[in-house]
Amino acid sequence: MDKKIVFSGVQPSGELTIGNYIGAIKNFAELQDEFNCYYCIVDLHAITVPQVPKDLRKRSLDVLSLYMACGIDPEKSTLFIQSHVPAHTELTWVLNTITYMGQLNRMTQFKEKSRKSDENLNAGLYTYPVLMASDILLYQADFVPVGEDQKQHLELARDLAERFNYRYSDTFTVPEPLIREFGARIMSLQDPESKMSKSDEDANAFILILDDKDTIRRKIKRAVTDSLGIMAYNDEQPGLKNLINIYSVFSNDDVETILKRYDGLGYGKFKEDLAEVVVEGISPIQDKYKDLINNKDYLEKVYKEGAERAEYAAMKTLRKVYKKVGFIPR
Repeated sequence: MDKKIVFSGVQPSGELTIGNYIGAIKNFAELQDEFNCYYCIVDLHAITVPQVPKDLRKRSLDVLSLYMACGIDPEKSTLFIQSHVPAHTELTWVLNTITYMGQLNRMTQFKEKSRKSDENLNAGLYTYPVLMASDILLYQADFVPVGEDQKQHLELARDLAERFNYRYSDTFTVPEPLIREFGARIMSLQDPESKMSKSDEDANAFILILDDKDTIRRKIKRAVTDSLGIMAYNDEQPGLKNLINIYSVFSNDDVETILKRYDGLGYGKFKEDLAEVVVEGISPIQDKYKDLINNKDYLEKVYKEGAERAEYAAMKTLRKVYKKVGFIPR
């Protein structure tokens, strides 16, 4: 039997955090034996906000290197750069014509960005979810690993697949979400009600995968907990709960084991050990990343071969779409 297909992508819009690792990339590596995986560096999405071109190129290679340093094998998974497969933008135009403006107006991320600033409210930000739908539907993805904040975009992809299939006959697989029950959403170290984000103004709110050991220790020491001083795992102690989630992922210990280990010892000892668990977990990733980022020939080989495989699959879908909407074959 053919393996089911998984698609996901990461933006090269900044350095990646342990939240990106725990919520996405670690999961990507675990899926590649069970599924046929397409993992994309979504540079087209990145330019919906202003970018410094040389920095964008560097970060695209950084993400590719981190993908592999975190365990994604280019022999098992298709690793590629989004802009290297023109079918993404070609399908987006077709899907734009069946996307209702009312749907785009309801997109939470666009509404949030609209409230923050109107200086860069470009058409790309508005139609961003249609490009995301194209990314997924091009590869006939059965599953998409998503966090809670991306479920709305996946719903749009599902709606567009169903709408196109109804209008033109079965063409697209209707994708399902893959949501991890535990550890999928790592929160800010300074505001545990908000998701950890590399764009946070407070540098102590996030830990970057490439942060040095002393920086990791300092950020965890400063992480928000509470005044209760009791080791417990509940929504009334969100800061502590978030730190326990991080500890559990990096140590492979379950929550109960962690609670028993630190019962009565206070938050200081727990944070001290957590910092060492994170440092120990990240160090091999950092070492492998350094080897990869300095091997530009190998990185080029990976992304070129990945783009060839991705384009082959994408063009099979795009040819069907073009025929069904009435375009004359090339």
